[in-house]
Amino acid sequence: MISIRSALALPLAAVSLALATPPAPAAGTAAVTAEEARLDRAAPQEILRRSGFASLAPEFAEGLAGAGSFAAAERTVGRYGSQLWRRAVDRAQGRGEAGGTLSRDDDRPLYWSRLALTRELRSWQPGFTLTEEGRARLLDRLERSSRGQDSIRYPAGKGVKRILLTGFDPFTLDRDTRISNPSGATALALDGTWLRTSDGSLARVETAVFPVRWQDFADGTVERTLRPHLPEVDLFTTVSQGRPGRFDVERTNGAWRGGFPDNENLSRTGTVPVADPATQPQWTSTTLPHAAITAASTGRFPVYDNTSVTELPAGADTPVVRPDGPTPGSAARAGGGGNYLSNEIAYRATLLRDRLGLRDLPGGHVHTPVLEFGPGNTDPATGAVTDAAFVRNRLDIIAQVRAILTVAAGSR
Repeated sequence: MISIRSALALPLAAVSLALATPPAPAAGTAAVTAEEARLDRAAPQEILRRSGFASLAPEFAEGLAGAGSFAAAERTVGRYGSQLWRRAVDRAQGRGEAGGTLSRDDDRPLYWSRLALTRELRSWQPGFTLTEEGRARLLDRLERSSRGQDSIRYPAGKGVKRILLTGFDPFTLDRDTRISNPSGATALALDGTWLRTSDGSLARVETAVFPVRWQDFADGTVERTLRPHLPEVDLFTTVSQGRPGRFDVERTNGAWRGGFPDNENLSRTGTVPVADPATQPQWTSTTLPHAAITAASTGRFPVYDNTSVTELPAGADTPVVRPDGPTPGSAARAGGGGNYLSNEIAYRATLLRDRLGLRDLPGGHVHTPVLEFGPGNTDPATGAVTDAAFVRNRLDIIAQVRAILTVAAGSR
């Protein structure tokens, strides 16, 4: 995700982004979301075709057609959602057929397939009465199961460290529908994997992916997913795409939404909405071992300990950038990771850590470099959906996140 104050340095995050308005639905058809409306563009269709995921939505529609009750529909939705997540993870980790010419490390087939399934579910007219609340429940089930949010499982017993990592969907897709998010690709590559940490311990990694939508966060999707697992893990990190050419370990997270449009082209500005706002702090802090991470050799991209924030000093009404973190009594306007959803997931996850009494649990946010196409492939209208440099950059980012985890989990 992006920092609004650093947006001028980010080609994926220009504040002057021209946001497309989805076409109005034809008479007699169900409305689609802004995300779903992008499905019919050339790049998403090519991504689905070249990954072997193009057949999933028609198969899902056929499955729904055979559901004669809400209970049957709920089982169908959960099954297809879980299968989509597992298929994307298996593809990313080299299991089974690749299904096409798109590289296995690609996160985009999962994203566009999920939207194809939600569009089918949104327009489905069953033979039984389906209320708006019922359809919303089915859509929620599909979202959670296809994001790995309900399949986080750790082995029982002692002697194994447990790591929880989260990623994000692609975003700023009206700028370029070819965009991939390396944090989502990392989640697929690492889900259910084992690694040997820097202290020699064995660790199990479990992952989930989150939407780039303000409302989902306000509805508590982060807390609902993480709350059952934070007490049992040894380390967690939320991950998102950040600045070109560098990793950042974000030291401080702020309780402020800066308003940059999400994947539904909606904007939200104001204090991050959480439960019990009366006890809500303006700032939360990382407990990741930032010194060990930044000192280690983890890959080709430099890794920075980012201590900067933007605040309203106590009694002031003009935002000020503080390179060394917030001052006492200040109000947040941007954490180290900005004031978009990357900052918000870091704020929510670390606030949940603290409210659960887990202040010694290592956890925080890591920003990856911006995933860039190769030279000469920068035009969204005419460029290829992938190239050798694009794949190499994504693989290098994934490998470096894994290396960062080995250091962080071995530094307790």
